[in-house]
Amino acid sequence: MAFEGLADRLQKTIQKVKGKGKVTEADVKEMTREVRLALLEADVNFKVVKDFIKRVKERAIGQEVMDSLTPGQQVIKVVKEELSDLMGGEQSKIAVANKPPTVIMMVGLQGAGKTTTTGKLANLLRKKNNRNPMLVAADVYRPAAINQLETLGKQLDMPVFSLGTEANPVDIAKQAIDKAKEEHHDYVIIDTAGRLHVDEQLMDELQNIKEVTTPDEIFLVVDSMTGQDAVNVAESFDEQLDISGVVLTKLDGDTRGGAAISIKAVTGKPIKYAGMGEKLDELEAFHPERMASRILGMGDVLSLIEKAQDNVDEKQAKELEEKMRSASFTFEDFLEQMQQVKNMGPLDELINMMPGANKMKGMKNLQVDEKQISHVEAIIQSMTKKERIDPGIMNASRKRRIAKGSGTSVSEVNRLLKQFDEMKKMMKQMTNTSKKGKKKKGLMNFPFM
Repeated sequence: MAFEGLADRLQKTIQKVKGKGKVTEADVKEMTREVRLALLEADVNFKVVKDFIKRVKERAIGQEVMDSLTPGQQVIKVVKEELSDLMGGEQSKIAVANKPPTVIMMVGLQGAGKTTTTGKLANLLRKKNNRNPMLVAADVYRPAAINQLETLGKQLDMPVFSLGTEANPVDIAKQAIDKAKEEHHDYVIIDTAGRLHVDEQLMDELQNIKEVTTPDEIFLVVDSMTGQDAVNVAESFDEQLDISGVVLTKLDGDTRGGAAISIKAVTGKPIKYAGMGEKLDELEAFHPERMASRILGMGDVLSLIEKAQDNVDEKQAKELEEKMRSASFTFEDFLEQMQQVKNMGPLDELINMMPGANKMKGMKNLQVDEKQISHVEAIIQSMTKKERIDPGIMNASRKRRIAKGSGTSVSEVNRLLKQFDEMKKMMKQMTNTSKKGKKKKGLMNFPFM
């Protein structure tokens, strides 16, 4: 997960002041020193770190903290607000042209994931904003770039405008907008050419495309794995093209997060979107305040709710709650829920969005085994409908049949049956005690954790 090292270190640092009834200047000095080291190790720009620490220190030693009844909590609030401001403060929304189509230029270096991000953005606009985008293949130099975009268009059932590899990219962009007007597309997303490094020829071409299309947005796609180099690339493109925003790719990887934290402060241009995986639905609007919460271990409930709203059927969720209360939850229900939750994204990522999950016993080093999930699904799918509804009828021959059908062993089938039974009991306890305000300690023993 992105920011993992930074998050661990910052959380340990701020925990030291969290419960303090009194915070001294020495406490603040020690905390800001640790925060400074954590940010520098995460590859955050040195000048950005210096300014950030200065602001945190001024506020943390100021009256809003020292006069507070909970000074430790106030210090954490200051760090969170300043971290959020550093990344842009508020979500920067996409522009909408007064007269359609809205034109978006996608620019960046080769290898940053520009073409895939073009498809992801079109998919997001259609899904979330109910838009009707058209993709434009204006990269005539990179082998198979046009084919790649056309393949994405087919996967998304979305039109791709192309004039082949021999046409001038400026003409392609110009004609694409005319075509979009004819066919009533409200967004035109132009996938432009990239290079291995910034050069004069590339910038001239991009400036010419900008001149003939007058784009509403120019998005620079940068690979967050490149760290501080991503910030340097952003500066170069912004100087030449006056970009309107940045899209960070591979933010789900083991990137240290320095690019995400530095880009806004260095260029003044907001991060608009973040790629959180390879699938075409794994592009998210970037929310600085939510990311700050996630980094500081406060969870990201709003993003979790949005994912649930997009992927979980509300009626089914209510029915499921009733089944949990009455302990009538079956393997049929479990399989259905597994498939809905899988659509929301990697499970360990979802767990990290839960407030305080990093402090819960067993959660810190929780590993979700995706292969094990497949094994569990295979076992359940090898059961008959009667067995899924009433696992109590399982005997030795049924278990052997299920193991054979799922490519697993009888011991794995037994383990799943035992874990499922334990999980049902815990679910019932949790739903029944939640009304009384009691808290159940420990983790649900899910069969894939």
